[in-house]
Amino acid sequence: MSGCVDARPDTDDYRSLFLGDLPLIDTRAPVEFEHGAFPSAVNLPLMTNDERAQVGTCYKAQGQKAAIALGHQLVNGVVKQARVEQWLSFARQHPGGYLYCFRGGLRSQICQQWLAEAGLQYPRVVGGYKAMRRFLLLELERYCTQGSLIILAGHTGAAKTELLKHVPMAVDLEHHANHRGSAFGKRPDGQPAQIDFENAVIIDMLKKCHQAPGLPVVLEDESRLIGRCSLPPVLRDAMAKAPVVLLEADLESRTEHSWENYILRKSTEWLEVAGAEQGFDCFVEDLREALSRIRKRLGGDRYAEIGRMLEDAIDAHRRGDASQHKLWIRRLLEDYYDPMYQWQWQRHDSRVMFRGNFTDVLNYLR
Repeated sequence: MSGCVDARPDTDDYRSLFLGDLPLIDTRAPVEFEHGAFPSAVNLPLMTNDERAQVGTCYKAQGQKAAIALGHQLVNGVVKQARVEQWLSFARQHPGGYLYCFRGGLRSQICQQWLAEAGLQYPRVVGGYKAMRRFLLLELERYCTQGSLIILAGHTGAAKTELLKHVPMAVDLEHHANHRGSAFGKRPDGQPAQIDFENAVIIDMLKKCHQAPGLPVVLEDESRLIGRCSLPPVLRDAMAKAPVVLLEADLESRTEHSWENYILRKSTEWLEVAGAEQGFDCFVEDLREALSRIRKRLGGDRYAEIGRMLEDAIDAHRRGDASQHKLWIRRLLEDYYDPMYQWQWQRHDSRVMFRGNFTDVLNYLR
């Protein structure tokens, strides 16, 4: 049949799969894929969630043979043909890819068989999702115990994330979490599943270490949670022991950077997602919710005062002047973020290996 690709063997070379961003067909049910997958994978399931649940119930009650028979009964005729056509289309567009299921067993083998019957040989990943995920977790553990890290720290608003964009060995945790990392860091399009976040971070680290073996990976100082994405404990422990580079910036520049990042860019993002009128309302609600999340730490009087400053800035923003946001941002930096930062880092001063402004730190890390 036209569209056939040369037969390639099944693979268990997980490292090459991830380093090459090789295209992957994930044949698991959508609910499994949503729980966690890999950046280069596309979900083209053998069974829907409901079909998988029916087959699972049958397997528990009647065993494997009856479950397989039910699966073939549920995925048959035009339903089967439609799914095979999806796999064929993907395989023809990505002749160097692979397919996988959870353990590399029956589901991926059935997909292979049906593709072969349609005239196309397509290899699978031996061990499936479970083996690939285990490989990544072991790689992370190995690197955290044998490799080296440098932590980029600094006051809120010092432009740490911006600096990391220019550092070849940097892994941007906030990028992978799709979150700016503070109480005000939420993005309109949400965050990835926890496992997706972990997989993306580890794959990024894997690539950096492959490109420059022996050089330390540079990470921004983060708390345990970036939004709702949690740093893997083994990585968090390694970060807590790693040497630190401190990025220094004055209050004025940090206020300006925070304003650009959390007001101008964030409001634009909301407008793009929700439209002009509703987008601004969503942006405003986002700011109010973020401030309320740190209410207890601010204390009642300070929360009320900064809240009034925020509302005044929102009113001015509606009239076309976004600059008033700088007033409450500066106050929040001075009264909340800076004292918290000083308290955290006065205990870890011995870990600081270098400090300086944006240019100095960038030159050092390069």
